[in-house]
Amino acid sequence: MRGFLALAARHGVQLIGGDTTRGPLTITIQAMGLVPRGQALRRSGARPGDLIYVSNAIGAAGLALKQRFSGQSTDDSGLLAALERPEPRLALGQKLRGLATACIDISDGLAADLGHILEASRVGACIHCERLPLVDAVRRHVEATGDISLPLSAGDDYELCFTIPPERRTEADALLRQLDLGGSDIGVIEGKPGLNIHHDGFNVSLETFGHDHFAKPQSQ
Repeated sequence: MRGFLALAARHGVQLIGGDTTRGPLTITIQAMGLVPRGQALRRSGARPGDLIYVSNAIGAAGLALKQRFSGQSTDDSGLLAALERPEPRLALGQKLRGLATACIDISDGLAADLGHILEASRVGACIHCERLPLVDAVRRHVEATGDISLPLSAGDDYELCFTIPPERRTEADALLRQLDLGGSDIGVIEGKPGLNIHHDGFNVSLETFGHDHFAKPQSQ
């Protein structure tokens, strides 16, 4: 709750009301706001040839959660902050209006959320894992275990995945530097539907693209 209130105060958002539900723990949040007419960032505008970008770095929250579930302790404050106090990229989202052709936040996993852009835009994509922006701890984990699926599908990053026309690459790079964010282009939008993932020259096949809100719960 303190985290919610701190973010709300910083961005001038009123946190009001509540929902009464039954269960051991249920937290339901609905965000409402306004955007200038015709300037909303949508999933449906990506075009073949557009570059695919990811802001900052992905996989840190997923690695922290993996360590927690496996009983490992971590003294990496960056991993814990990514999991417990993710930072919404509001400034970046506002400045992408008029630049990005499509945009989505990465909550369910990069592969899954990029897939939503591809479906809404009726296009495909090719991404290269060696271009994924990763913090050192996640990079070491991938190198040690070969688990490239973690930054691709773990989720809870809340970074932005967006597409831009290739001729506006310089603007996108300058914007990320201006906001003191890492990130990079990781691939390109293609005309043929489907998501192709390459790592060190090989195709990557994922068992799951990310969290599925409608999947049946697995038995314990």
